Amino acid sequence: MNDPVSDMISRVLDRVNRIGASNPGWTRPSYSAEETQAHDIIADEAMRLGLRVTRDAGGNLFARLPGAEKRMPALYSGSHLDTVPSGGAFDGAAGVAGAMALAAHFVERGETLPFDLIVSVIRAEESVWFPSSYIGSRAALAGLEESELSICRADTGRTLADHMREQGGDPEVVISHRGLKPARFLEMHIEQGPILHEAGQSFATVDGIRGSLRYRFARIEGAWGHSGGVPRHLRSDTVFALAELIGMLDKDWADIEADGKDLAITVGRIDAATADHAFAKVPGQVEFCLDLRSNSTALLEHMDARLKGFAAQIAQERGVRFDFGPQSRSRPARLDSEMRDAFLAQAKSRGLTIPTLASGGGHDAAAFADAGWQSAMVFLRNWNGSHTPDEGMDPKDLAEAVRCIAATLTENPMFASPSDVEATPT
Repeated sequence: MNDPVSDMISRVLDRVNRIGASNPGWTRPSYSAEETQAHDIIADEAMRLGLRVTRDAGGNLFARLPGAEKRMPALYSGSHLDTVPSGGAFDGAAGVAGAMALAAHFVERGETLPFDLIVSVIRAEESVWFPSSYIGSRAALAGLEESELSICRADTGRTLADHMREQGGDPEVVISHRGLKPARFLEMHIEQGPILHEAGQSFATVDGIRGSLRYRFARIEGAWGHSGGVPRHLRSDTVFALAELIGMLDKDWADIEADGKDLAITVGRIDAATADHAFAKVPGQVEFCLDLRSNSTALLEHMDARLKGFAAQIAQERGVRFDFGPQSRSRPARLDSEMRDAFLAQAKSRGLTIPTLASGGGHDAAAFADAGWQSAMVFLRNWNGSHTPDEGMDPKDLAEAVRCIAATLTENPMFASPSDVEATPT
């Protein structure tokens, strides 16, 4: 028997993941030809369903299924199709496939919702390419700063404005337009940890998204020397200095975690392998990046101060100099409890007891929440981690979540009458 939800999920994931195969995994950089080709696939699928497809000045794609009441706030649902280098098949793509399946569910049934359902394919969610968070969603929401148009993509060295224009966007309009009016946003996404998989549960709701404080281009300068000729007390060894800094941060992290507070610290890249480095040399330079995440802005500020204090102490003791470079950050986001409770109630009515989790990773839903939208997330069970070619997800889990969401949209009173959220323009 034809199942429009499962069929759409399978077809979208298959078609999208034919693009950007990088062996291992998939690579679709932000504002690249590969990302645009993936967007074009969704446009094709959406037009087959009879949805009206538009793109904004930032290159985001919106496919609208009209509802009965224009005074009702629209529900935007989707995610992103760019990936990290050698990423997986489901991070972002699962949310887009789920949104398309949600639209297909109502189209195939000939069922008109009270509100517009807008499948949303957001540009540039993965900040590994440009040193800024949620570029595409903030472009849609008039939250992008003009200075950010000059940031450069990590692999090409060319500016965001250049890449945006190349892929059909208009940077000047992005900066000058008023942005989407507050409505509702729902993002389906694979969990980026093992909790659901270990619990044997297919999906969960999300109550909050961690904020981040990042130094992407940090470095330590010391003095090169002969590995056998320079005694310890005369060395300015940058690798030992970095190791000491990491040890200090790790101890603080353990203490903060033991105190019941939320924190994650990652040193994601260490570069001490340039042509100047050699087996028999004391390393005089090391580059690294640092990613601090927490659900508390105050704790991020506290850790930033601790970081600078540790660096000053190490610099004095070891004769090195720290340069952390520019800082980028995103704010923690609390997601909408009313939407979350509606999904939880529907799941319970279907005999499912699903958990509510916090998100350690950043997502476009955070940008929409920060802009005043009712914003919610549903996590899908995932194994083998995220941002890896080995990402795992059972499409049946996604289909089950879509059906639960569809029932919520038609049966829960919050989606049947106007709310305090201002309706979006048509």
